[in-house]
Amino acid sequence: MSRKRAIVGMLRGLAVLLLIGGSAAAAAARPLTVCADPNYLPYSNRMGQGFENKVAEVIGHALGRPVKYVWSSYRQPGGFDNFLALNLDKNRCDIIMDLPYGDVEEHYTDPYYGSTYVFVYKKGRPYDLSGGMDSPILRHVKIGFEMGTPPEMGLKMRGLLLKATPFDTAEKPTASPKATLQAVQDGKVDVLITWEPAVGYFIKKDYPDLTMTRVPDTNALGSPERYLFFMSLGVAPAHKHLIAQLNAVIKSHKAQIKQVMDDYDVGILP
Repeated sequence: MSRKRAIVGMLRGLAVLLLIGGSAAAAAARPLTVCADPNYLPYSNRMGQGFENKVAEVIGHALGRPVKYVWSSYRQPGGFDNFLALNLDKNRCDIIMDLPYGDVEEHYTDPYYGSTYVFVYKKGRPYDLSGGMDSPILRHVKIGFEMGTPPEMGLKMRGLLLKATPFDTAEKPTASPKATLQAVQDGKVDVLITWEPAVGYFIKKDYPDLTMTRVPDTNALGSPERYLFFMSLGVAPAHKHLIAQLNAVIKSHKAQIKQVMDDYDVGILP
């Protein structure tokens, strides 16, 4: 065999190896598919500006897989339950980014953050809210709340619901949680009771005159109410084998995830 033919043979062999290696790498880098809302900041949007987008990127990078989105509104007819039924339950994606830990109908990971409902009001107002939902001041101020949430039931139990102002941003695809904060800013509402992750980013960015106080899981009478929730990744039934890998990433990348949540002013509870 001539030297030239030997070199040509080696190059052909190398090309085959590179092709095989490239195919293996492509298979290993199968996208991590995420079902998410295309227009619901501060959670997610098509431009990748939400905290769910940022955490998804942390997880995808750790797994060596690019993130690919399957867009579907959380706020479609039927609400979040229908979002789950039409997307996660039908295996349209690998994961979703925001599922309450312990959900009895879905597969989920360890929680990657925990947060609470909060009282939002103007700085400098002398509101003593140390008693949580039983704080006497709540009987003397204009209250706002997000419909379909634990605070709605809490207000109803105390006879405060009828005089409170309801908001339904979690049901309207074009609405923003900023609208509830604007109501406080304009004085239409004195104390807003809402989910901290929905408003913390906007308060930090656009409403420096507003502040938050967490609603405790306590009440004066009866069983404790729940206003604190831990949130996990929801995993599609066909991809539940990913749970162990995802849990390992959540554990090993706590610092990176915390930095994302800090940037969006979402306090991570222990």
